Amino acid sequence: MSVERAQMLVPRRYVAIGGHGPEDVVADSRGRVLTGVEDGRILRLDGLADPATTRVEVLAETGGRPLGLELLADDTLLVCDAELGLLRVDLNTGVVRILADSVAGERLRFCSNTVALSDGTVYFTVSSRRYPLDQWIGDLVEHTGTGRLLRLAPGSETPEVVLDGLQFANGLAPSGDESFLVVAETGAYRLTRHWLTGPDAGRSEPFVEHLPGMPDNIWRAGPDGPIWVSLAGPRVPPLDLLHRAGPAARRTAARLAVHAPFRPTGTIGVLAVDDHGEIVHHLTRRHSGFRMVTSVCEAAGHLVLGSLWERGVALCEPPAPK
Repeated sequence: MSVERAQMLVPRRYVAIGGHGPEDVVADSRGRVLTGVEDGRILRLDGLADPATTRVEVLAETGGRPLGLELLADDTLLVCDAELGLLRVDLNTGVVRILADSVAGERLRFCSNTVALSDGTVYFTVSSRRYPLDQWIGDLVEHTGTGRLLRLAPGSETPEVVLDGLQFANGLAPSGDESFLVVAETGAYRLTRHWLTGPDAGRSEPFVEHLPGMPDNIWRAGPDGPIWVSLAGPRVPPLDLLHRAGPAARRTAARLAVHAPFRPTGTIGVLAVDDHGEIVHHLTRRHSGFRMVTSVCEAAGHLVLGSLWERGVALCEPPAPK
């Protein structure tokens, strides 16, 4: 689907959650939504189908800044914490365990998103090796290419680097048959495919390029569903020009950007793509009151949007099936 044929992203209601920055949203099999907020809490939103019954529960506190989440079948949750590394949270007891906090002797300081495959292998991304979360804009401006895809084998405590040189590595999702991973590169406006099996195993290639915005977290409900991609902001032509400049100019601009006041635009959007890299849905809205969409999932008959910027989630009308 071309950008010109995008459908309207129609809001239904806003749900305040009592916390700032629900950066990632994931849905469980009962239509409940889990998210992490700035103060370290992991929250679960239940009863989203009816405003009168919606409630917010605190499940755990990481003590850091939770970002990407991945629900596991045994009532546990993988958490990419921007300050602590890769965590595992028991949703029944609230106990938090650190699975990995360094790689090759280097501290993990900007873990972004994670997925677990059926064999227990965990993959996760690091957005930047140069800038922490509170200076994320610096990496996008400098275009550092220091993002990584990491792998943690079952039973291992030591992650390995699978892919390096990514432009702000972000969301992760597996293909339906787990033959490849899709990685969002926010700073390059693209989704990258990394093959896990078959003759191309270990090779990476563009999956969907020239996106109409900056891809952030990505999510899929299961092997038969599409991969939903949040677009944290539209393309910025001056930024595209800067990326073609030399490293010194980009570093100077980045130093200025991290100290400048930031306010996201009112243009938001989400995409759904299939395992062939075809865009099956593109929903967008200009002049939105809900800004900086960093995640999207389907739950309780809604598209649920998360945001690093907002103090709640937005419930939107899902697209008609194709």
